[in-house]
Amino acid sequence: MRARRSVRPVQALAGLLLAAGLVLTGCTGAGDDSGSSSGDSDAAKSQAREAAPGAAAAEDAGGGGRQATTAPTLPTSHIIRTAELTVQVKDVPKALAAARTSTENAGGYVGKESTFRDEGGAEETQVTLRVPVDRYADVLAELEGSGKLLERTAKAQDVTEQVVDVESRIKTQRASVARIRELMDQATRLSDVVTLEGELSTRQADLEALLARQASLKDRTSLATITLSLSEKPVAKAAEDDDPGVLDALAGGWGAFVSMLRWIVVALAAVLPFAAVLALILLIWLRWVRPRLPRRPAPAGASTALGPLPTARPAPRPGRTEEQGEQD
Repeated sequence: MRARRSVRPVQALAGLLLAAGLVLTGCTGAGDDSGSSSGDSDAAKSQAREAAPGAAAAEDAGGGGRQATTAPTLPTSHIIRTAELTVQVKDVPKALAAARTSTENAGGYVGKESTFRDEGGAEETQVTLRVPVDRYADVLAELEGSGKLLERTAKAQDVTEQVVDVESRIKTQRASVARIRELMDQATRLSDVVTLEGELSTRQADLEALLARQASLKDRTSLATITLSLSEKPVAKAAEDDDPGVLDALAGGWGAFVSMLRWIVVALAAVLPFAAVLALILLIWLRWVRPRLPRRPAPAGASTALGPLPTARPAPRPGRTEEQGEQD
């Protein structure tokens, strides 16, 4: 009887140990499962944040009260920059070569160029330079320092809205062209095909015009335009006396006399053709026309059947006698 009582406590102790081991195993498995599930959820959250940083930032700012780690992206600005410079230099060809070198080193190119000389014989050159926008300020400073700056004009035009509008219209136009092509593939009647072809040509032309405008905006915003005018430095003249002298007066009078003679000769030269024509007409009249005209007969004295009429005599002056009148 005592042996049976000693065996039962041992069996009970073994059962308790086995139950405790099972309980510990279950808790460990549950902890592992919860840890793995929490790790999976964290990984999913991190992937979702990487895929949508804006949504994650909004969630962190609104729900958890934490600050956003990624800054919002701002739209890129598109600006057209132009400048006009007038610089006075001693040697125009040398300054022009330096401007070309500066432009090519900055990654740009030289556009239109024209060279001429003014009335005084000074050489002048006007050249158009296209330089990248990021090197625009550096090249402009180099050109200004090449000589004496006479005039400078700089302009900046923001065309960001135009660029965005053109890009949006290009996307819409491309989608429209794609739809027309799909309809052409599905069309079965000839009239439908002809109508769709005309519509496709119109929309394709509009798309090409938008693409050309986009290329022009891209070129004008990526490369700045600098119009450079170079002129030679005038030679300083010796100072002269401002008070006129006798020789100056004689020279001025002679110049006025020569100018007057020149104007007289010019006037005579202008009148000479008309005078020659009039002289020729007068000569023809006197030599050939007038001698051939019939002459008028001289008027005869008045007479009657009884004889010629007496001529009237002037009345005697007062204070004279008739004899004096007869003597007269």
